[in-house]
Amino acid sequence: MHISADMLFWVQQKRWLLIALTVGTALYFLVPAPQSLSENGYHILIIILMTLILILKEPIPLPAIAIQLIFWQVIIGGSTANEVGGYFMNDAVFFIMGSLMLAVAIVSQGLDKRLALGIIRFTGNKTWRIVAGFTAISAILSSFVGPHMVTAMMLPVALTLIRYTAKKGKSNSGLIAALLFSIAYGATVGSIGTPSGGGRNVIMMNYWAEFGSGSLSYIQWIKMVYPMVLIEIPITTFIILKTFPPELHSLDTAVRRLSVEVAHAGRMSAKELFSLLLFGGVLYGWIVMSEIYGLGSIALIGVFLFLAFGLVSWKDLSRGVNWGVILLFGATISIGVQMKNTGGAAWLADGSVHLLQSVIPNIDALRAVVSVALSGVLSNLLSSSATVAVVGPVVLNLGGDPILLGLASVISSAFGYFTAVAAPACTIIYSSGLVKAPDFLRAGWKMAIMSIISLALLSLVWWPLFR
Repeated sequence: MHISADMLFWVQQKRWLLIALTVGTALYFLVPAPQSLSENGYHILIIILMTLILILKEPIPLPAIAIQLIFWQVIIGGSTANEVGGYFMNDAVFFIMGSLMLAVAIVSQGLDKRLALGIIRFTGNKTWRIVAGFTAISAILSSFVGPHMVTAMMLPVALTLIRYTAKKGKSNSGLIAALLFSIAYGATVGSIGTPSGGGRNVIMMNYWAEFGSGSLSYIQWIKMVYPMVLIEIPITTFIILKTFPPELHSLDTAVRRLSVEVAHAGRMSAKELFSLLLFGGVLYGWIVMSEIYGLGSIALIGVFLFLAFGLVSWKDLSRGVNWGVILLFGATISIGVQMKNTGGAAWLADGSVHLLQSVIPNIDALRAVVSVALSGVLSNLLSSSATVAVVGPVVLNLGGDPILLGLASVISSAFGYFTAVAAPACTIIYSSGLVKAPDFLRAGWKMAIMSIISLALLSLVWWPLFR
């Protein structure tokens, strides 16, 4: 009886795992592959469907979901073990691993309070200016180092100000939400600005190279995309302040307390200065030398130097880096390439175009709508990187300009404003326990409308100057 109770509890907890396996098994054995799709391509789509169910419901940890992606490709997907393993040894995976390690190395130096005081000295003590400063700084920094790192650095800054403004019996929920969402949405908006702004960007660049679709240099990407970042920063600030009106119009008391705390810490140490110098060197390498050496190799050089100079320990890196994220990136890249190689991506692209062609007769508009809709919707259900990993091959098989369609897909995958799990920055601020899930919906729909309009203006007015 005890065993039966345990089994029932396990089934209840893992029911979505069983559902995913049942769906996959039924499709594999009972439903034949469409005539226009190869058998291996059909099997790859079955694997992706099972993976989407698991990611949406998460009955098992994300690293376990990545692991099943790997072995299913070998068992039913027609790939060899070495072929799948080879996709983990590429620049995109190295970049993700290196950037996560750099984030740990920078945060371990404890620069958050100095960063907070530096921002406030620039913005002043007025709450709306601090929110604007948080949004702008988060956006600009995340453009170059990714939203994970920026949110991890900026969250303690906001929490410090929140702690210094807290009073017994008084709620500052509007101020708290405004500060935290300025970080999360600022980092998300900025993450599209450069290739190093997020894993999704590197995944798309990897697909362009793998599929022979062309390429963009670091500077070319900035020229084509950064105007959208600059447009969205002030609008994002306006949306946040209107959605979450702060109770306090000035943070004089909090700023004074922060200034005293930083003053007690003394001047910036030589290690802190050297850490900033090293990171500046990595950033310079990404901008100037990434086309020659790759983003990943340059990031790993930075990690090596941090370790070699004793600025971070391997113990700190191994404990602070989420290795499951690296595993998930490699696995999603491998399944994306297999979608391309087996014809699954082309089959989905053709099906999407055929389904919507009667509604949108203009083929260029149709391609744009498919790429943006697929990425935008899925990004609020999956992570943005997982979205691009799955949707990228489909978008690149739509025809038309693969660079423009790829950029549109990457940008719209950053529209994960509605849920706490869609964007890394949103997940991090949600983990603080100070904002609630409905808060994302309150501001998210406004952010989505603003982002869609901004992307439309960018693609219709700005991009024709470059292509």
